Amino acid sequence: MPIIIPQDIPAYKTLEDENVFVMHTERANTQDIRPVDILILNLMPTKIVTETQLARLLANTPLQVNLTFIVPKGHVSKNTDQSHLDKFYTTFDDIKDRHFDGMIVTGAPVEHLPFEEVDYWDELKEIFEYSKTNVTSTMFICWGAQAALYHFYGIDKYPLEKKLFGIYPHRKAVIHEVLLNGIDDVFYVPQSRHTFNKECDLLNNENLIPLASSKLCGTTILKSKKNNQIFILGHLEYDKDTLRLEYERDLNKGLPIEKPINYFTEDGDIDVRWRSTANILYYNWLNYYVYQITPFKFKDPKVKAKIKK
Repeated sequence: MPIIIPQDIPAYKTLEDENVFVMHTERANTQDIRPVDILILNLMPTKIVTETQLARLLANTPLQVNLTFIVPKGHVSKNTDQSHLDKFYTTFDDIKDRHFDGMIVTGAPVEHLPFEEVDYWDELKEIFEYSKTNVTSTMFICWGAQAALYHFYGIDKYPLEKKLFGIYPHRKAVIHEVLLNGIDDVFYVPQSRHTFNKECDLLNNENLIPLASSKLCGTTILKSKKNNQIFILGHLEYDKDTLRLEYERDLNKGLPIEKPINYFTEDGDIDVRWRSTANILYYNWLNYYVYQITPFKFKDPKVKAKIKK
């Protein structure tokens, strides 16, 4: 089944050209089916790129998925035209009385700042609290995951000596976990970050379940014991050339940067080794953590997650 997005949003044409099943809003309204409503808080600077990446993954399921994009109301985007934001985005104030089957909080390029110094931190905390009662399952990505771990569980982030940058092998920590169903025991995850969480803080928290880790990256995928929060400390949504573009950007700025690990082939090409993992993980999240447990109609905002294994 398709992803539902406006026909004039840039992601629509991109995904249509890739033969990804997309459906514009007008056509979706003629079908007698309840779509899965997913809220995306897009904190990435290249918003159009991130929209397309996430829409591509969410379209790879038998479900009809309706996307709503929001941005912090007090933050001025420097890399996305305001007309695009005015047309395709809204703010938390406009949706805070609604219920969503799922929510995704993206990463953000603010790792160098303490959480409290991020200009939209107060609004982000409000959105985090909203997700506990108005969203069935929330997926937090990279900095978004670190911010949520800090807010909900008091787990802080720390600076790395050098940027964690490349494609890293990971191993399942839990074999019979529905989020990882169909994924190989060893799989690859793109990383691009300057901070980390201490393993002792993640592993010793009784409210968190580690699902996958790497010798070089530490624990990368976790979930809450209540099954309503998924944390991805990496970027499975990345495109083939995303790390290359980041590498060239930093080189051009004269920043200290090394080539991304396990990324370029000997002849300078790029082998994508994470795409199947990304598609399966997002499929499993939508199916097991969102669709299978969300009510057809929200009667009680306090939705309790019950995952059938």
